[in-house]
Amino acid sequence: MNLATRWIFPLLLGMSLLWGATLAHAAQMIATATEGAHLRSGPSTRYKVQWELSRGFPLQVIGNKSGWYKVRDFEGDTGWIARSVTNRQAHHVAKVEGLNIRSGPGTSYRVLAKARYGEILRTLGRQGNWVKVKLGKVTGWTSKRYLWGW
Repeated sequence: MNLATRWIFPLLLGMSLLWGATLAHAAQMIATATEGAHLRSGPSTRYKVQWELSRGFPLQVIGNKSGWYKVRDFEGDTGWIARSVTNRQAHHVAKVEGLNIRSGPGTSYRVLAKARYGEILRTLGRQGNWVKVKLGKVTGWTSKRYLWGW
């Protein structure tokens, strides 16, 4: 057995598995399961509440500790949220003011409603670069490039 077979290949395999796990973890998305969920400065209720979040607010998991997720929001702000007040129900946030919600997946479809910057949209499906969303009582389509979430 040569050096490459005994040490280098297993080392590279381990590094690639670790890299893959890191990428998978970095892309994990969650949403708030309750209205008024607290985003805190640290991983316990002893830490200061930074924000209260609306139900369905999407967050990207960037770490975890003892029943708490360290998360990032659509503006890049970070904080900690209790795992117990989250779920994996897909949502998006409007990244622009006046986001058009259309009757179909394309710009030729009529506008049914407009979302405000930061407004939460329930994700219902996808078709190419279009996302089917629910905003209040309106169900329609919007361009993926103006959204953040999953």
